[in-house]
Amino acid sequence: MKKVFLYLLVLSLFVLASCGGSGKGGVSDGKKKNKYKVERKRTPVPAKPNKIAYHLNANRVFRDGNDVHLAAATKIGIEPLATREEIKDATRELVAIDDPCFGDAFVLYNLTHSTPHLVPEAAQLLQEISYAFQDSLRNKHKSEYSVVVTSVLRTDDDIKRLSKRNINSIPNSAHRYGTTIDISYARFSKLNERDDDVTEYDLKQVLTEVLRDFREQGRCYVKYEVKQGCFHITAR
Repeated sequence: MKKVFLYLLVLSLFVLASCGGSGKGGVSDGKKKNKYKVERKRTPVPAKPNKIAYHLNANRVFRDGNDVHLAAATKIGIEPLATREEIKDATRELVAIDDPCFGDAFVLYNLTHSTPHLVPEAAQLLQEISYAFQDSLRNKHKSEYSVVVTSVLRTDDDIKRLSKRNINSIPNSAHRYGTTIDISYARFSKLNERDDDVTEYDLKQVLTEVLRDFREQGRCYVKYEVKQGCFHITAR
């Protein structure tokens, strides 16, 4: 009986280790990716709503340049890929963030020039920012919304195609390393259509406040993109 028990124990540990992924490249599937799913911990809503920080000017708060983003990206990111076919052979494991396991944490929008993959640190950062944004809205007694992601990992082919459409795109973007996310400040997705609307300005201010906190904690670098209408965020 003891031998059977020990055998089952060893077999269980082997299966768990196998499901964890090697971490040496490739794309994790839904089951493997669950280890990167951030648990949602909702705190009680305060009786008195927190105020929105209207004094924050995103263009002044977030001025991290491309050199800063690149330094962080090359430190924890993958080696740039020429085509999307190379994703499966990436030098680090990539998390497919379009998997249903992420629920309503965020919305992916029109990823025509990028592919929904991130290194684990960036995937976790995106989830935490998304949940913090929703929690902040609740604490301010506002309806909950999801942030909208407009760009993620770009291959060299993606960048070439994007450059024909957007003259402001740069060849050596931090998006090449799977560490960087663009989150729109002009587009949000309401979780419950029956709830009251929140103005775009208020949503932008709440998101600015959340990103400021993450940046001050040393979790990321942020650049306010005026023409693209997004926050350019790189995990650290």
